[in-house]
Amino acid sequence: MFTGIVEGIGIIKKFEKKTNTRSAAKMKVNLGNLAKGLKAGHSVAINGVCLTVTKISKGEAEFEMIGETIKKTDLGNLESGDKVNIERSLKVGDRMEGHFVLGHIDGTGKIINIEKLPKEIKLWIELTNDLTKYVVKKGSIAIDGISLTLVDVIKNKISVCIIPHTIETTNLNSKKIGDKVNIETDILGKYATAKR
Repeated sequence: MFTGIVEGIGIIKKFEKKTNTRSAAKMKVNLGNLAKGLKAGHSVAINGVCLTVTKISKGEAEFEMIGETIKKTDLGNLESGDKVNIERSLKVGDRMEGHFVLGHIDGTGKIINIEKLPKEIKLWIELTNDLTKYVVKKGSIAIDGISLTLVDVIKNKISVCIIPHTIETTNLNSKKIGDKVNIETDILGKYATAKR
């Protein structure tokens, strides 16, 4: 369980796709100070994707990914040197600052416009049609693991406004038009629209 409040940025040290092994890909991430207290078996959200630490040493954590993770997220496009958003799992007693984020990505979206406004950035993202039923204006969404509020919902296009602090402390400052981002819709929206 996560909140969508990114704790910091990690740097990909190594990313390798595998064949004929138990995992589809392996990744090593330099977590810096965020590695403190982490052990193998702990959960960490990388760009909003809940992954399990398989090894950790000197501030660098290793993660394995299965085919479903590569297929549903944009993690398969990562390379050494890329910046990723990091959030460690929620502990009992922690403050809930964002919204309930599971780290179970529903799919990806594509950045189609970046509006630079005087005190914020408005990001426009195109979703696949199967995700649009779960989004509502002023509802919650996690984009690359960042808890945000939906401003506009127009057919399969959504917008979110991002304050300077979020731009400075996440990997959004390196995103450009055409980039894919991981999308996790609000868990409440999924239950509200679920067919029985």
